[in-house]
Amino acid sequence: MQLPHERVILFDGVCRFCSATVAFVFRHDPTARFHFLPIQSPLGSRLYREHGLDPDHPDTIVVVDHGRTLARSDAVIAIGRGLGFPWSIAVIGLALPRSWRDSAYDFIAARRYRWFGRNESCLLPTPDLRARFLE
Repeated sequence: MQLPHERVILFDGVCRFCSATVAFVFRHDPTARFHFLPIQSPLGSRLYREHGLDPDHPDTIVVVDHGRTLARSDAVIAIGRGLGFPWSIAVIGLALPRSWRDSAYDFIAARRYRWFGRNESCLLPTPDLRARFLE
């Protein structure tokens, strides 16, 4: 599926850590390189499913970056790279084997609700942030 923006972050809209990550990206991306799509939305669910993932059990952030789909640690590195310096130093993580990076990612992802909590519904963005949401 062709998206209307070059960089889209699909995120778990009920995860407080994930919503905080979206807020962080929004604050550090004044040129609006990234747009956002909750996995719980109809389009987000469809895209998540198209990438072989179960939208009823979201376990990873996904970044669609210029047509490439990245998940887990690769998605985090792509976000850092897209935000520019100093966040772009996240590319240093590429020196580690993906299996190590993804194991660390999975460790945090499996505990995110317990550590950070869960919202009853998806993030309610401010009007400025809402302009960066696809739905």
